[in-house]
Amino acid sequence: MKKVLVLAGHRTPDESRVNRAAVEAFKALPQVTVHELMREYPDFQIDVKREQALLLAHDAVVMLFPFWWYSSPAILKEWQDQVLEHGFAYGTGGDRLHGKPFLLMVSTGGSEQAYSPEGYNRYPIDAFWLPFNATANMTGMVWQPPALIQGTHVLTDDDLDAGVSRWLSRINALCA
Repeated sequence: MKKVLVLAGHRTPDESRVNRAAVEAFKALPQVTVHELMREYPDFQIDVKREQALLLAHDAVVMLFPFWWYSSPAILKEWQDQVLEHGFAYGTGGDRLHGKPFLLMVSTGGSEQAYSPEGYNRYPIDAFWLPFNATANMTGMVWQPPALIQGTHVLTDDDLDAGVSRWLSRINALCA
């Protein structure tokens, strides 16, 4: 079985209904390491060597986060800025992540319709993945179609369970 690293990037993990449910479900899987970045680095002082070692010890990388202002929370951006160094993740000799699947698991407050030309966000959700897709390309990781739970502000418990179940299926597919 392949090992999956889940980088959980919620800014306030104890206040998150969706991300907290996903983290708890993923922690039950023996081949999955859930790495909650705000719990590890509340001061944003990221241990680059430790993070790079975690990446090397896993076969796939998942970023789990709520969609805020059309991107990820700041801790994930800081993680990318610090950890994905030249010579490690890209550039001369920077091939350490080549071939690893890279998957986003994202929750949005807005509904699927909100992310359409007719919706209040004006663009389809796929338009917002371009920087993440470019990161996968630059690092040689293999882009996976993102897994979404949308409309979290009105999500029923049944809808939450169904969404987390879909996410578990995606994680299990990465482990196969």
